[in-house]
Amino acid sequence: MLIAALGNPGPEYARSRHNIAWQMIELLSFYPELQWDYKFKGDLAKYSSGITEGQTLYLLCPLTFMNLSGESVAAVMRFFKIDIQDLLVVHDDLELNFGVMGYKKGGGLAGHNGLRSIASSLGTRDFNRLRMGISKPSHGDITPYVLGTFSEDEQAVLPTFLEETARILEDNLTENIDSLVKKYKKYQIIPGQ
Repeated sequence: MLIAALGNPGPEYARSRHNIAWQMIELLSFYPELQWDYKFKGDLAKYSSGITEGQTLYLLCPLTFMNLSGESVAAVMRFFKIDIQDLLVVHDDLELNFGVMGYKKGGGLAGHNGLRSIASSLGTRDFNRLRMGISKPSHGDITPYVLGTFSEDEQAVLPTFLEETARILEDNLTENIDSLVKKYKKYQIIPGQ
């Protein structure tokens, strides 16, 4: 299985809304055990101790910048012969309110350049996603909003959002995507957002 967490490299983007997936991955309980190597245009780690016997989980943070994420994802999938149903892309989502996460099977790309790049590189939109809501800006251009940092109110509860999403992801690593979508299609972690 491959979990590809989307974001942009560089300290200036580290705490941006667009990098929420990377922030969440760092809170997985087994994250400190992971050894990351630069391969396939990204940071790649392998984890097998908490997975069903005989299975391996790869975690990938593409370092191509968001718009070219597919180059890295497709290269890892080809090399390790990972089937499309065993790919989970973790990404920020403007269509979900901040504090809401949800699993999704295939579907549209919602104007997300990372998803668009992956769909283009794989030749299909039919891959599984874990969406992390960042809300839409009330006005203005999307680009500075997604590349900007969370508001003070959001930052106050962001750790809870990240930790709970990491826990759900970790607790359901071997779960079927259809049952995950049923349980966590739009799962509100932060109330009143």
